[in-house]
Amino acid sequence: MKKISSLLFVAVVAGAITLGAYKLFFENTNYTVISPENEASTFKTSYTPTSPKGAGINELDFTTAAETTVNAVVHVKNVTLSSGPTNIMEFFYGSKSSSQPQVGTGSGVIISSDGYIVTNNHVIDKANKLQVTLNNNKTYDAELVGTDPNSDIALLKIDAKKQLPYLAFGDSDNIKIGEWVLAVGNPFNLTSTVTAGIVSAKARALGQIDQSFIQTDAAVNPGNSGGALVNTNGDLVGINTAITSQTGSYVGYSFAVPSNIAKKVVEDIMEYGNVLKGIIGITTPPINSPYAIENGINEIEGVYVGGVEPESGAEDAKIQSGDIIKKIDEITVRRFADLTGYISAKRPGDEVELTIFRSDETIVVPVTLKERQTLFVPVMGIEVKNLTEEDKDKFETETGVKIIGVPETYRGYGLQGKILLSVDGEKINNIQEAKTLFGRISRYGKTSITMLNNKGERERLIFQ
Repeated sequence: MKKISSLLFVAVVAGAITLGAYKLFFENTNYTVISPENEASTFKTSYTPTSPKGAGINELDFTTAAETTVNAVVHVKNVTLSSGPTNIMEFFYGSKSSSQPQVGTGSGVIISSDGYIVTNNHVIDKANKLQVTLNNNKTYDAELVGTDPNSDIALLKIDAKKQLPYLAFGDSDNIKIGEWVLAVGNPFNLTSTVTAGIVSAKARALGQIDQSFIQTDAAVNPGNSGGALVNTNGDLVGINTAITSQTGSYVGYSFAVPSNIAKKVVEDIMEYGNVLKGIIGITTPPINSPYAIENGINEIEGVYVGGVEPESGAEDAKIQSGDIIKKIDEITVRRFADLTGYISAKRPGDEVELTIFRSDETIVVPVTLKERQTLFVPVMGIEVKNLTEEDKDKFETETGVKIIGVPETYRGYGLQGKILLSVDGEKINNIQEAKTLFGRISRYGKTSITMLNNKGERERLIFQ
């Protein structure tokens, strides 16, 4: 056994000596220097720098944003009273059936330590009583401070007798497509629910609504309305408002009012009691219309100016029909919703810079926004105008709007030139209120309007 071990040891040593000698005396070592010209070709697939942390979702931490947000998001309960079904006794004897309470729920966001809460207008619409429940399960009666149906934003106030946790408004203009966001609310009465997703699109237009929205794929369901959309820092970048669904439940994307618009609406309600909306004063051809298709307007990246409204900021700035708006301030304008979304956060008197393409030349034009003076009200399609001082003196009224355009359907009613005072008993102060009130009427019910004629006489018409 010892003899075999000795022979094995000698063989290993001899092999090592032989290999070392070959490497030292016989093998030639070749070195090649790689010059910059000889380097392998490399290509960047994007000009965006890659993150040193990589792109994995596990590298993000949502916990801080979630913990900060849930305590500032509340549950909103809307109690309305509706009459019960008409019975035979009421039909013959006129007896009143009892009112039945109906409860709707949604979410809200505390935006100040003294109890101001922002939510959606449709969450609190027609409420007889409003209640707010905090994340600690304490419930308070809420007061409606003001509302703006056009932006679907409402402002509530509770008196909690103590400092409350709240969220600060972030800058929704700075969010980016693909950025992670959290939706916090109370879907299906499940309090303090947090879902995550990304910003799917910005400046998204929805149907005939004159506003742009943030689109996300964070799960939002009934009850989330009025809740918070926050970024990973916990900044409030939107108020969750709507979903597009055939079932009424979440199907993959949802929409939020940008925080810059919500903030402006809230500030207007608190300072002025109503919302001040500035406009540039341009008209654009409808997309996909024969005119737009024939003239290639659908293929333009920007907003094509089809016309300029009289006495508007656009007219003062000498904007012309055929101009193409490419930027507003530092915001790139690719479609009309980019423009309206930015303008919605501005007030009459604010100045913006428009970058315009005109006759193969790019120019920058300052424009002062003005308040819209005329509009077409929904359903009936009547064109109304805010009262001038001359109108107020002539008709001896401080409220109402002047009817300046009537569609063929209502030409026989003698509406032209009269002052519209109220709709279904609710007073009108300006064209925005007229738009809101006409938007509430049903095509299948009765609507009464009260007007003043040239003689100062009141007239009341009922439309079926």
